[in-house]
Amino acid sequence: MTTTTTTRTPLAAAALAMLLGTAHAQPVERRSTLDDQQSVAVTIYNADLALVKDTRRLTLERGANRIALRDVSATMRPETAQLRSVSNPGSFSLLEQNFDFDLLTPAALLEKSVGKTVRIVKTHPTSGAETTESAQVLSAHDGVVLKIGDRIETGLPGRIVFDGVPANLRDRPTLVTELDSQRAGPQEVELSYLTKGLAWRADYVAELSADDRVIDLNGWFTLTNQSGTSYSNAKLQLVAGDVNLVQEEPMEADEAADGRVYAPPPEVTVSQEALFEYHLYTVGRPTTLADQQTKQVALLNASGVPVTKELVLQGQEGYYTDSVGEIGKTLKTAVYIEFANREDTHLGEPLPKGVVRLYKRDSAGNAQFVGEDSIDHTPKNETVRLHVGDAFDVTADKKQTDWRQRDSKKRSREIHESAYEIVLHNAKPEAVTVAVREPVPGDWTMLQESQPHRKVAAGTAEWRVKVPAEGSATLKYRVLTRF
Repeated sequence: MTTTTTTRTPLAAAALAMLLGTAHAQPVERRSTLDDQQSVAVTIYNADLALVKDTRRLTLERGANRIALRDVSATMRPETAQLRSVSNPGSFSLLEQNFDFDLLTPAALLEKSVGKTVRIVKTHPTSGAETTESAQVLSAHDGVVLKIGDRIETGLPGRIVFDGVPANLRDRPTLVTELDSQRAGPQEVELSYLTKGLAWRADYVAELSADDRVIDLNGWFTLTNQSGTSYSNAKLQLVAGDVNLVQEEPMEADEAADGRVYAPPPEVTVSQEALFEYHLYTVGRPTTLADQQTKQVALLNASGVPVTKELVLQGQEGYYTDSVGEIGKTLKTAVYIEFANREDTHLGEPLPKGVVRLYKRDSAGNAQFVGEDSIDHTPKNETVRLHVGDAFDVTADKKQTDWRQRDSKKRSREIHESAYEIVLHNAKPEAVTVAVREPVPGDWTMLQESQPHRKVAAGTAEWRVKVPAEGSATLKYRVLTRF
């Protein structure tokens, strides 16, 4: 009998030992799902941004661990992800994190198989017998190209059978964390990260009284979740304010009104506090944000808020610098509703930016949509002004009755003198007052006018013209402008 002895050099033996040690040190990947979740808190900002704090219970081994945290946001900003121990602070250190968002789909599986061999299973159309051939995937771009034996085929001639799923394809977004733990056993850990795909805005419904003097104002937060995962029984907070982001685009989620009057939102306690230079709203009970869902949470309910209605005819600067003649026939007057955000008007709290939709009941008692406007973040004690539409029955005709250029002692200046006539028409059965606002350019002086104006700004003259019921009123003025 012959005995064979294998001799290894010291260098080879050391390399083998290192290889075996490395292989032994690779931890087995363990999954963490929503079943491990203890709680979740979500803070949503105005600019398509949210902060998620996901607390889970994990069992760690002493030493190296590889944890696949599933059911995280598909639009996570992975560079912001942080994992820390809540129950045993400082008990582990992070070594590496990988965010796998390339999801398992037939197309993705085919793309990952380019250059590899798969099996093609064909079924005979009459006998039903199946045959199997091996094929090499040459390309999966804009279709599939296969090499089967000595021929090249495009399209899918049958079912494709793969030998396995590539390690970097996941059935859902997963954050894979490698960490070194100083102790073994269960721990509560918190994963926090910033993500896109979560947005909110404020929506308001105002019902106008019959005499247009007060409104009942209801408001709620409209939340949209397009992040790729759900947040069950989440502690929800919303930040109102313009937070600066580097190279981030805000999500515009505004929708057109659908003509319906929404019922007042359910009573949910929402507390508000100042946070830095913003306002933080905390929803008083946990709520679930399902993926691909829009939901609404109550914000405010105020009754009997005094308002003023104003009809405005707004002019333009252009016709003051040239001879134009007739400026316009049947010009529309804009309708504005204004109210003060004060405690004595039953409000007096920060109003997050959003859309205010205005309704009024008809003679049969049915609420009808009469216009909407967006508002910016409005602090306490500020005024809200809404442009809700243009008046149907109040119009105007405007023309330039005179224009001349005067000689100037300074060649660098131009002096123009021009005159205008505005006829306001009112088809309503009651008298109205129209605010005529003219943006007069340059250094100007009013030479003549049929009624006094107010200089409401450096470049704006305003007349408040009373127009009788089913009648008309005429405003005439002459102005000198210097440039």
